[in-house]
Amino acid sequence: MKHRFRILDIFRGIFASMVVFFHLADFADTPLLNNDFVRNSDMFVDFFFVLSGFVIAYNYQTFAKTEEIGTFLQKRLYRIYPLHILMLLAFLFIELVKGYLSSYVQVNQPVGANNNVYSFFTSLFLLNSVKILGIKDVSWNIPSWSISAEMISYVVYGAVVLLLHKWGIVRQKFVVFLLIAIVAFASMVLINQSFRLNYSFDYGFLRGIIGFFMGAFCYGVFDRSYGYFKKLPKLFFDLSEVLVIGTIIGMIYYGAYFKEMGGVYEVLFFTSILIFSFERGLVSDALIKSIFLDKVGLYSYSIYMTHALLISLFNVLFIRILKFPPSAYVYLVFVNYYLIYKVSEWTYTHIEMRFKARKKTVTSTV
Repeated sequence: MKHRFRILDIFRGIFASMVVFFHLADFADTPLLNNDFVRNSDMFVDFFFVLSGFVIAYNYQTFAKTEEIGTFLQKRLYRIYPLHILMLLAFLFIELVKGYLSSYVQVNQPVGANNNVYSFFTSLFLLNSVKILGIKDVSWNIPSWSISAEMISYVVYGAVVLLLHKWGIVRQKFVVFLLIAIVAFASMVLINQSFRLNYSFDYGFLRGIIGFFMGAFCYGVFDRSYGYFKKLPKLFFDLSEVLVIGTIIGMIYYGAYFKEMGGVYEVLFFTSILIFSFERGLVSDALIKSIFLDKVGLYSYSIYMTHALLISLFNVLFIRILKFPPSAYVYLVFVNYYLIYKVSEWTYTHIEMRFKARKKTVTSTV
């Protein structure tokens, strides 16, 4: 029976929420959101990539046939694509409404500026993390660039694991995963002449590959050192978890400095996932008791994918129409987040789980 890493899921929910606040801060004028910690919370996206690689390497340890990769990619597509396409169509509807209303009212962002036919199809086919001529910024559902990077990482992972199986060197796969992460990072440095990682539409897929294969390597370390770590006293995990949380807070808060050495975030999240995967420290003990945080972890993908649209619509209603000042986000942030949470609860149940159940049915009839 596969293990669900509940604490890692909870962190995914917490960090998805921090990305929500990162985007919400653009509309706000309050120290609650306009501070260095929130301002640099875009780096939590790299946690998602590392965690994804860890979980995929745990669940899909080898592929012996091309058909197995096809099944794997089909499962991953069923997992991420339904909500992606729903949100893309929602943004298309909003864009059409904006185009109609632009003749009567002022529209802040010009229709077709970034959200145009060309960028629509790059999003539709999950190519919006690849550097494509004519694409000059993120567009449509802004967070979806990372879903593109995820899907590309899945394809690379499947191909690499299959090749390693055919070559008879599966036992060395975790070393290969680390090398892939290093090569991807070196490629990004050479292309951008910078050690920064926070790219999205412009080579964001390399950022995804770096994190994903660091996560796959992390699982290898976890798997091979499990017996050793399980023998360590609880005090070790108590201290390690507190130290990791403190380091995460510090490195995010001082992101203006650490972003210039982007690779350190991969090491940070590698370490945090390795420590918290054992779920034995006092931080884990506290988090696992929270029913709310457990739900936030379950809904994390929906929270991540729905928040950009809901933030925008919320801002139009409360700031532009009802004339609340941006400083009102000191309390409106809670209302907005609750709205995102409730919508995500619905999309999790009726979109994510519906297609997951359908995938099981389709698989059982093949």
